[in-house]
Order: sequence, then structure tokens, then C-alpha cells
Amino acid sequence: MSLLKEFKDFAMRGNVIDLAVGVIIGGAFGKIVASLVADVIMPPIGLLVGGVNFTDLKWEMKAAEIIDGVEKAAVTLNYGNFLQVTFDFIIVAFAIFMFIKGMNRLNRKKEEAPAPAAPPAPSKEELLLTEIRDLLKEKK
Repeated sequence: MSLLKEFKDFAMRGNVIDLAVGVIIGGAFGKIVASLVADVIMPPIGLLVGGVNFTDLKWEMKAAEIIDGVEKAAVTLNYGNFLQVTFDFIIVAFAIFMFIKGMNRLNRKKEEAPAPAAPPAPSKEELLLTEIRDLLKEKK
């Protein structure tokens, strides 16, 4: 029973739950960025480079062949898919960088907020006048 209680304490810790929420949100964010790259960014880039769909780019290392009536698939190096995933990564990394940069800027503004300034030290004249006032009060 002790192992079960220990696991429950571990699983219910705040940082574990925060991590789980982060992973779930990160997965959803990854899908959004993948769609942004595949459906919005890559088509214009493909158009600029001659109407090429990057995911279809591949180098055929060995052609498909039929041996004894059985078709053997071609051996291909799918570098276009690699390019697509690399663009996805760069965009996700940039989006996260901008998000963290914004959060850091907000935190810096909170830290830079001026603390209530202490009242300035009284001048020599004010000190002298205070001393005179105190002496007059003592005489009365």
C-alpha cells in the first residue's frame, strides 16, 4: 500500500500536472503549426520554386521491379518529407522563441516597476528649522 500512496503523491504534485498539461497543449499546438506549414506556407514556397510539392520530392535509388509476378517497390530516399519536417521544426521553434521572449519581457516589466521611492532626506535648512522648532516647544 505504501508504493501506491507514494505514486499518488508523485502524480498529484503540481509540476507533474503542469508537465502533463504542457505536453497536451504542445501536441495540439504542433498540429496547428504542422497545418500552417503544410497548408499555408509551403504551397507559396513550392510555387516560387516551380510548383514543386516538397513532400513528393524523392530520389529513386532503385526502380520498382517485377520478379516472378511479384512487384517489388522502388527504393527511394524521401528528402522532400525531410525538408517539410525541417520547416515545421523551424517554425515551431520560432513560435516558441517568440512566446518565451514575450513572457520574459512581461516578467522584466514587472521586475522593473519602480519601487515606492523613499522620501528624500531633509535639506540642511529643514534640519535647522526642525531643530529650532523643537527648541521653541521645549521653552513653552
